Amino acid sequence: MKYFELINKCLTELSYKQVNNFADLIKNDHKKIKNIMNLINTEVCRSDKWNFLLRKKTLILPKDTCELENTIPGRFASVLIDETPYKYFEDFEKFFTKNQPPYTYSTFNNKLLFPSFGETKNIEIAYYTENNAKDEELQEKISLENADDSSLIPDPYAEPILVYGTCLRHKANPQHVKFSYWLSMYNDALANLRSKEFVCMNATPTVKLLRE
Repeated sequence: MKYFELINKCLTELSYKQVNNFADLIKNDHKKIKNIMNLINTEVCRSDKWNFLLRKKTLILPKDTCELENTIPGRFASVLIDETPYKYFEDFEKFFTKNQPPYTYSTFNNKLLFPSFGETKNIEIAYYTENNAKDEELQEKISLENADDSSLIPDPYAEPILVYGTCLRHKANPQHVKFSYWLSMYNDALANLRSKEFVCMNATPTVKLLRE
């Protein structure tokens, strides 16, 4: 569902008047709803290792080179060289003296550090993207900005998670007549997303919706 549609659904849930055009979202409550929805979207996307955020990229490490610019836009999930997994090693100084443990990589000043090889290597990196949204042309982006943008959270889970989560955060009052309903719908949608995204029960993530 598009960003503009989600906002109008929030307005309806909050008993506010819907707007006909995205440009009409100029009131303080409109701005607050837009900001909160982006916070909810980011919090859910960042909360765990969701499959829908997994991406893959190949980097080329020239021979006799041990440093590369870190062009990976997100959190590393796995690093493979010659189909062998490499683990992250925090002590980057060991790479400068070539005393790092075998099959490891590190980072320093936005550089990726690897062992030096006598031939060019392909580095296969799986990662969880830092992006949380996409535009009308499916180009990924950090946040929801334009009317036709949509969340990276898969349909049909995005709508209840973002709409009810936004309403909860906007009112932030357990005594509100709809608060329990919004919380129930949000939790149900999140539980359904977990069941779809995580095959193994031991891998089930938890997401906490914090009140302001």
